[in-house]
Amino acid sequence: MTTDIMALAEELAEISRLVEGDDVETTLGRFVRRLVATVPDCDEAVMVVGDDKSFELATRHPACATPTQSSAESLPESLPESLAESPAADVRPTEFDRELTRLDGPMRDVLVHGEPHRITDTDERWPNFTAAMVATGHRSCLLLPVRTRGEGAGFVLLSTQPDAFADASYDVALLFALHAGAAFDNVQLFHDSRSLIDQLLVALETRAVIGQAQGLLMHRYGLNRQVAFEVLKRGSQNNNVKLRDLATTLVQAHETGSLMKTLTEHGLAIG
Repeated sequence: MTTDIMALAEELAEISRLVEGDDVETTLGRFVRRLVATVPDCDEAVMVVGDDKSFELATRHPACATPTQSSAESLPESLPESLAESPAADVRPTEFDRELTRLDGPMRDVLVHGEPHRITDTDERWPNFTAAMVATGHRSCLLLPVRTRGEGAGFVLLSTQPDAFADASYDVALLFALHAGAAFDNVQLFHDSRSLIDQLLVALETRAVIGQAQGLLMHRYGLNRQVAFEVLKRGSQNNNVKLRDLATTLVQAHETGSLMKTLTEHGLAIG
């Protein structure tokens, strides 16, 4: 038992670790694949995300089977955009996919209220959901909330076995859900931080090039820093260009020996 627990802990740590280039879909995709490989009797796993206005299938493993002709005729022509790059990209959504994204189905309790559900093939609480599940060849379903700080998310585990996902299976799936929630938040925080750093770098570069352009005007016309900035700002407005772009143009013109010509073209020549 101790060996099994250690192996599970190591696996959860490994799939939770972020690597360069990871996005939310890639990160959660690792969890979905390992759910199928690790949780007893789990034949398929799906990740659903959304809020109280809409639900969307984010990733799944393995790809769903092709639906029957009768059900396919009433379904949309393509999968949700979030599944466009998954292995199921060439498979039309099943009726069960539609049940997973219904706002009045059991996924609402999971995504909006954080309530788990275990549904079997004899469950009568959501007859349409149960019927659609059975039509895919599954007899048990476990819906687990993935607790995050932002958008709602939930795992859907499916099994062809009746009364699956009880006791130890449920506990293992719950551990995956808890770690997935932390990974979901971490990858979003990582990308938010990277975006902030990129914005700060752009701001520093903008400040530097504007400072260079101010220096050119100060040197050529004997202006102080504030007046030089006002000249640049007026030129930006009169020429309908961004201040940074105008400053870059002036700096490049200075480097090529055409500063006076460029100043004249932009109405910035003085005297």
